[in-house]
This record gives sequence, structure tokens and C-alpha cells, in this order.
Amino acid sequence: MTRIETDSQGPIEVPAQAYWGAQTQRSLDNFAIGQDSMPLAVVHALALIKKAAARVNQRIGELPADIARLIEQAADEVLAGQHDGEFPLVVWQTGSGTQSNMNVNEVLAGRANELAGGTRGGKHPVHPNDHVNRAQSSNDSFPTAMHIAAALAVHQQLLPALQLLRDGLQEQAERHARQIKCGRTHLMDATPITFGQELSAFVTQLDHAGKAIRSALPGVYELAQGGTAVGTGLNSPKGFGEAMAAELAALSGLPLVSAPNKFAALAGHEPLVQLSGALKTLAITLMKLANDLRLLGSGPRTGFAEVRLPANEPGSSIMPGKVNPTQCEALSMLACQVLGNDACIGFAASQGQLQLNVFKPVIIHNLLHSLRLLADGCRNFQTHCIAGLQVDSTQMATHLERGLMLITALNPHIGYDKAAEIAKKAYREGTTLRQSALQLGYLSGEQFDTWVRPENMLEAGQNE
Repeated sequence: MTRIETDSQGPIEVPAQAYWGAQTQRSLDNFAIGQDSMPLAVVHALALIKKAAARVNQRIGELPADIARLIEQAADEVLAGQHDGEFPLVVWQTGSGTQSNMNVNEVLAGRANELAGGTRGGKHPVHPNDHVNRAQSSNDSFPTAMHIAAALAVHQQLLPALQLLRDGLQEQAERHARQIKCGRTHLMDATPITFGQELSAFVTQLDHAGKAIRSALPGVYELAQGGTAVGTGLNSPKGFGEAMAAELAALSGLPLVSAPNKFAALAGHEPLVQLSGALKTLAITLMKLANDLRLLGSGPRTGFAEVRLPANEPGSSIMPGKVNPTQCEALSMLACQVLGNDACIGFAASQGQLQLNVFKPVIIHNLLHSLRLLADGCRNFQTHCIAGLQVDSTQMATHLERGLMLITALNPHIGYDKAAEIAKKAYREGTTLRQSALQLGYLSGEQFDTWVRPENMLEAGQNE
């Protein structure tokens, strides 16, 4: 069952039940590439833009009130997720996102015409270009949608999840503030540290990542809308960009503003590159967190075994009883993907030519992918790993006692060379530091017990 829709290329058959029109159908036919659909977050952002444009155009006398109401009603249905199946286009299309912009224009017009009592689809009484897309171009609407979708994902998904993980680590750090263990640098024994201090590093690193993400947002809040085709604003009324930014800010709750230079907003995507770089910063922190906990939890009998990671599922199809650090593995893998996405975004953003960057779909596809992975990853890691993390105090104490770098506390008393000799003798002969020190006669047992106290080696100034 099909119907005939038309565009400047002529007539084309469209599924009878579809709301979309000719340009959507041509994209479906011409770009059967992969399974990466245009993210619904972008589609919904475009619908929000069309709703705002209908309001602004009506207010300034560019659209009849009845047409504007129909567009807004259809847009509200899309925003509510009622027509998600009407947006089947893939990421791998025109680099300006024109076909997805027209997909939204056609669906809104097709639904509006049905609401008006007509048939599904068509161009009367609501036209996808003349009415839904009025005073707009794909070249300014699509990058505006990119910015809105990214900003909403940061606020609604990523920042709450990041805060959840950060607070979970802070809670564990406070719980184990007095749990002394052997520190390690270069993967080798180092001076003592508490497990709380070890975890506090990640709390601060996540704070840095959160600050970087928030610092990138002001540029993302700047919208290209109003620049139309090349940044001059041709066919948009004076002040349209500012009016749209204000309307979109009211609708979204975001502090959106009109970009001061529309030529830059169309031709480059530095704000999204900066945001992606901040996401890379977070991914790097998550990678270290996953790898460190994987090391500390290694064993359970032949590794560090200083922490016990939650046993969420069996780890092997052949080795009975084996449990693996699967949450750490998942988090580190998604961190790798985010690093790859950032590389793609950077390269795509560098390929802008003259008045337009035509790599927009792949930029926002990868950025939203990173945002989703990081948000889900932070939330999942907190729920299924950090919340259930347990410390093996006995194992930590054993490693601490056997650690050779406790000898560092003797440097101020007997000098570096004698302390090194004690440590090397203990390592060579398999004895304790105390035994080695007494055998060499460099200090008494009482002096050793007074000076080599791990609890006094955790902060600067303990020898003052």
C-alpha cells in the first residue's frame, strides 16, 4: 500500500501509512548504509526547533495561527515519543543533516494535515518547507539540534550519573580513611597510604572531569539558528535567531543563546569538539579507576587480592567457581570507545569547507554515543561495583608488613645509603626490615619500632 508524494525531483511512492514525504523516501532509497539510525535525541531536538519556530513565526506574523497550532500539536506528539518509528534515516546521509531535517519537516506536516482533517502526508494545508521549515535552513537547524541534544544529554544523563559515582567513591573513601596499606608506584612497593587516600584521588579526578564538562557547556549553549544557509540569515526575519534562542531556552530549560557569529556556527564545531575533549578526560579517569580496581582485586589467591569486587555472575564456562572483574572490563571498554569517538569527532570537525562543515551527522552521532556510554557506565559501575566493594584488611596488612619501602622512614635518621643496604639485605635474604636492620647494627630494636611506624608515614611533617 503506497501513495504518491512529490518534491523538486518529481513523484515517488511512499508507504501509505507513513507520515513522511518524498525527500525522506529518497534518503531511504539512496542511503541504505549500515544500521546507525539518526539519534532520536537529534530528531526530538529538531521537533523542538519546529515547535519554537511555529510560535515565533506566528508571533511576528509569518505564519497563520491555525497553521502554527497544527505544527505545534504535531511537534508535541513527536516530543512525547508517539512517532519515533517515523524517523528511519541513517547517520550516513548528507553531511549537513538536510535529509533528517526534511524527515522531521515532512512528518510534522503529514501529521498536521491529518489533524486538520485531511489525509496523512501531503502538503496542504501545512507545507513541510513553506510552513514547518519557515525562516530556517537545514544548515542552521541541524547544528542547533546538535547543540540542544548534546546539552540535554549532559544535564539529564551524564552529570547526574557522574555525581552518583563520585559520591559513591567518596563514601568508600571515608569508610576506609584509616585502612593503611602499601602504596605502589611503577607497580612496585612504595611508602604506606590509606585506602581512603587512594580512593580520594579518583574523587578529585572525577571532580576535574565534571568541571571540564561544565566549562565546555557555554559554547554548546550558543545556537546557529538564524544563520539559515550560509550564516547571513537570508529568508529569516530580523531578530529571528535571538527570538528562537529565547523560545528554545524557555521550552528546554537550558540557558540557550543566539551564537554571536553564525558563520562560525555553521562552518565549525569547536564547541562540540571541546565537549568531546572533556568527555575524553572523564573516560581517561574511568579507565584508570577500572584498571586499578582490577589490579587490587586480582587473585583471589595469587594476585593483590586487597579488595573484593562484587561477584555478579560466573566468570568462566570451563573453570568452576571463577569470578572475573567484569564491571571493570565493561567500563574500560567503553572508555576506549569514547576515546575513539573523540578521535572521529576531531577529524570530522577539522574537515569543514568554506561556509559549512558537512560532517555534522557523524559528529553528533559519536558525541551522543559517548555521552550515553559514559552516563550508563558511571551509573552501572557505581551500582554493580563500587557500592558492593569490600576491603580485605588482612591482605592489606600482610602486604604492608612485607613492603620494603617502609625503610624510607629511616632516611632522616641513618641516611639513604644505610637504609638502602638494610632493604636490599632484607629482600635478598627474605627477612624483615627489622631483622636486617638489627643484623647490620645500624640501630636498635627500640629505635626501629619508634621510627618505622606506618601510621606516622601518611602525612607530611611526621618527623618534625
